[in-house]
Amino acid sequence: MTTPSQAEVRRAIAEAQTIVVKVGSSSLTESSGHLDPARLNALVAALAHVRLMGGRVVLVSSGAIAAGFGPLGFTARPADVADQQACAAVGQGLLMAQYETAFARYGLKVGQILLTAADTMQPQQYRNVRRTLDRLLDLGAVPIINENDSLASNEIRFGDNDRLSALIANIVVADALVLLTDVDALYTAPPSQPDSKRIAYVPNVEDALNKVEVGGSGSNVGTGGMVTKMEAARVAAVSGIPSVLTCARNAGPAMMGDPVGTVFAPINGRGSSRRLWIGFAAHPFGTLVADAGAAKAVRGGQASLLAAGVVEVRGEFSAGDAVWIDDEAGNHLAKGLAGFDSEEIPQMLGRNTTQLKRFLGEEYAHPLVHRDNLVLV
Repeated sequence: MTTPSQAEVRRAIAEAQTIVVKVGSSSLTESSGHLDPARLNALVAALAHVRLMGGRVVLVSSGAIAAGFGPLGFTARPADVADQQACAAVGQGLLMAQYETAFARYGLKVGQILLTAADTMQPQQYRNVRRTLDRLLDLGAVPIINENDSLASNEIRFGDNDRLSALIANIVVADALVLLTDVDALYTAPPSQPDSKRIAYVPNVEDALNKVEVGGSGSNVGTGGMVTKMEAARVAAVSGIPSVLTCARNAGPAMMGDPVGTVFAPINGRGSSRRLWIGFAAHPFGTLVADAGAAKAVRGGQASLLAAGVVEVRGEFSAGDAVWIDDEAGNHLAKGLAGFDSEEIPQMLGRNTTQLKRFLGEEYAHPLVHRDNLVLV
């Protein structure tokens, strides 16, 4: 696809019918860690304006742990997982109470959705999340989404709400993603350095990830840094979704297409929601190792993965689970949905379609991963 200009990307964001907005903890809290009602109300005013103009708005909001650690007597965000989960349990209610009151001033309803990574890993769960979000939007409500910090362990986390927001943008087929943080834009180096310069436009975020020096989280209440926001912009760009990164006070101008923050151009056309889920949200449960010929065919982007070209199966998984497709050197080539249970595959390896029919039966004469269920990485 032709790379759009900065003006075209900003215009696309301004004209977005469905927009996902992510706000970080540091943008909603005071330096002490407590929720700042003034900041939250200013954000809600910007979101309500878009909603009342007819746009569909989804808010991915951090802040549960940040809102909860003060009332529970902590002086700073705790590092212990159990303490974080307790803070999230207290803080999530406080956070939603503030949002409900703020949006009600504009006659708008909100709906809370708390997710763990497991809620988007399986196809049926993914469809349930999508159906709920679509219905809330159809009914005119503003879905407010957060990772379910009181239940999620470090092993099953999205890791940060930046990645979650990009996945949500895929699920609702958003027209734009807005990433709000505690700095006003992406810079060539950390903004504290005197020679750093604001980057207004990123035509290819994958290239930018390799060139721009970025730091970690700038606050003591957030979990993500600029890298996670650029990764979210990358997921959006690969999915055909333009995005903008800026500070929370610029939320309104950013959604209106004004020249604030940093905009990231889409680098692919819009793919199917299902294939985007396979590529970004599905958690691989195992690996199929392809020989040189099969690896070349998979890289070509038009071939299914056949049993004849697979030399090894690793892990335990069921038909329909996501799996990695690796070459023999261990490089990830693609992610796809397995056509068979892992225990069925060893007897199929190295056999062509005719041999599979003859020795195992007609039901085995199918690809291990069909090309329609395969996404290159």
